[in-house]
Amino acid sequence: MEFYCLREPDMVNAGRVADSTRLEGKSKATLVCWILGFGSLVAWNSMLAIGDYYYNLFPKYHPSRVLTLVYQPFAIGTMAILAYYEARVDTRKRNIAGYILFCLSTFFLIVLDLATSGKGGIGPYIGICALVGLFGVADAHVQGGMVGDLSFMCPEFMQSFFAGLAASGALTSGLRLVTKAVFENTSSGLRKGTMLFLAISTFFEFLCILLYAMVFPKIPIVKYYRSKAASEGSKTVNADLAAAGIQANQGSDGMGQGRLSTKQLLLENIDYAIDLYLIYVLTLSIFPGFLYENTGQHKLGPWYPLVLIAMYNVWDLISRYTPLISCLKIESRKGLMIAILGRFLLIPAFYFTAKYGDQGWMIFLVSFLGLTNGHLTVCIMTVAPKGYKGPEQNALGNLLVLFLLGGIFTGVALDWLWIIGNGSF
Repeated sequence: MEFYCLREPDMVNAGRVADSTRLEGKSKATLVCWILGFGSLVAWNSMLAIGDYYYNLFPKYHPSRVLTLVYQPFAIGTMAILAYYEARVDTRKRNIAGYILFCLSTFFLIVLDLATSGKGGIGPYIGICALVGLFGVADAHVQGGMVGDLSFMCPEFMQSFFAGLAASGALTSGLRLVTKAVFENTSSGLRKGTMLFLAISTFFEFLCILLYAMVFPKIPIVKYYRSKAASEGSKTVNADLAAAGIQANQGSDGMGQGRLSTKQLLLENIDYAIDLYLIYVLTLSIFPGFLYENTGQHKLGPWYPLVLIAMYNVWDLISRYTPLISCLKIESRKGLMIAILGRFLLIPAFYFTAKYGDQGWMIFLVSFLGLTNGHLTVCIMTVAPKGYKGPEQNALGNLLVLFLLGGIFTGVALDWLWIIGNGSF
């Protein structure tokens, strides 16, 4: 890091130059954050999008529910460990390891399918479950690491990262509709579409490895924020600063300089943590299992669950940009809690629509579920870290992701109540 001695007459102009320099590359960094967000969930969203293929192979094993339930314990367990030790975990190694694990797991799904010639049975199903468990480990590394890293940067980076997460769902759903239309009447059509999906996911995971390792650390605005975090006591950024050619100050251990403890941060932000937990409890109690198995038969036939998944993902993506409109962004802590609790009215709405409504009402409800999910998530993730030092923001980001994953896990478990209640288990 370079330091300059300035005379009084030069201070104003130098300040302007410094501000200009440190903001260089903001658009580039925002785009890279979007791609890194995309890569964080494209593998898992591909699994959801090809759910019809796995239902064809394993019709008695409830793949959308089981695979999601397998994924989450690994994600939340790994995330709990990483959140506890976040101040000692090198963010660069953590994120690169996560993207590599995503890449390899997705690639081995292709290998497994080729090795078994696309046949069903308990053996291949267990193999798929094992690889999905690795997805959960990778997710905890990447999502917690990236959110912690971006928490001490500008809010636009966080918004872009979460938009990328949603875009992976929207684009995979759209591509799935296209591949189903193209391959539907061909021999092994579902399998061909699945292989294409997994190949595309593997490519994007590899791209994320390169972008995070070689491009992101060298962007001027990213170097500025990481240098600032290091000056405030963060050691998690040292390897990324070294990759950018900057020697970080080694004089602090990340817990000094009066930083709040993890427990103190949690107590000060317990409402935000509960908000995220409740958002994803509701969302995952409906998406994707209920949409695949509990919406009945409609005119769209086998296309119906794919259309519902696509509508959720499209509106989830759109809603992650709506907080950029200042009049729509919710910053009131009380307002966020009221909006999130109000979403639980969707549970009886989905129940009665599935039982008595037509597909138009179901599509509307799914769209509203996605709209509120994305908007409220971005509002919380961009507001909560404000006012803290770099090491505290990193710790808070990890805590928020832990509660987010906890909400997903609880929602996935509660999702089984739909089929237990219907006596179709």
